[in-house]
Amino acid sequence: MIIINKDISIDEKYIILTFIRASGPGGQNVNKVSTAVQLRFSIDECGNLNDDQKELIRKTAGKKISNEGILIINAKRFRTQELNRADAFERLRKIIKKSLKTKKKRKPTKPTNASIEKRLKEKKKRSEKKRNRIVHEDD
Repeated sequence: MIIINKDISIDEKYIILTFIRASGPGGQNVNKVSTAVQLRFSIDECGNLNDDQKELIRKTAGKKISNEGILIINAKRFRTQELNRADAFERLRKIIKKSLKTKKKRKPTKPTNASIEKRLKEKKKRSEKKRNRIVHEDD
């Protein structure tokens, strides 16, 4: 079980781990050893999440989700499988936590009387300045 928060945990049967060769520098270690981890999480099959939560995860993950509804995370930051595996799980946790976090509703505020008065004074000053720029045709 992967614990996301106190209410949500995900069963590992919905997660497939594949070890692949990492790209980039590293010489023989990169060419020979499969240290990179590809984590695949099937969002649609997961029974621990309701439909609204699944939709929120899809929106947050964006391009990391395949057409089949599978969230794919590639972890190749470290030189060992264990660290890359832990990194992949942590990134999955972060994506799910971020998507399920409820956003605070904005409380609309009313401008203060002083700010309204200040704005009107500035408008009046600006209009006077522009009025003084007008070239009179009578002259």
